[in-house]
Amino acid sequence: MIVRCPWARDPLMIAYHDREWGVPHHDDTALFELLILEGAQAGLSWNTILRKREAYRAAYRGFDPAIVARFSARKQTALMADPGIVRNAAKIAWSVRNAKAFLAVQKEFGSFNRYLWAFVDGRPVVSRPRTLDELPTTTPLSDRVSADLKKRGFGFVGSTIVASFLQATGVVDDHIATCFRARGGRRAARR
Repeated sequence: MIVRCPWARDPLMIAYHDREWGVPHHDDTALFELLILEGAQAGLSWNTILRKREAYRAAYRGFDPAIVARFSARKQTALMADPGIVRNAAKIAWSVRNAKAFLAVQKEFGSFNRYLWAFVDGRPVVSRPRTLDELPTTTPLSDRVSADLKKRGFGFVGSTIVASFLQATGVVDDHIATCFRARGGRRAARR
């Protein structure tokens, strides 16, 4: 029997857990996607966002930050009518601002990947909590990254959201000690 982190219960969450969560992502498009999805998730469950992921990919044009950065007020209003995504005006507006800030980071550092992974010297931070209760909602690392993102003009990047983003992108690997992924059961991220 395969032992997983206890939060991976339904097929969608299991697939995400097994193939993506905690796996290092280095593709800027994938990093942008997860940044936007983590911000959209604020106040909601990750399962809800995963169910809307394909609709987000369509609405956000494959999560191309250059395209999202050009979303007009009219496009943002149209997104508010899209039942496939979270229809929250603030989250939509911030996703456009975040795309602009993302592009600025790419310009300054050569890639968002280079910027993000510099916080951990290019190596994932691995912890092995024994239970979900030991899994922190924020860390000193998420505090630092959150503060720096905010300084660069990003929104919906509080420390809790950033902690989840760091786990989603594999910058942090927090699979619980008994999980098959913690014991070497690695799979590649989709991008």
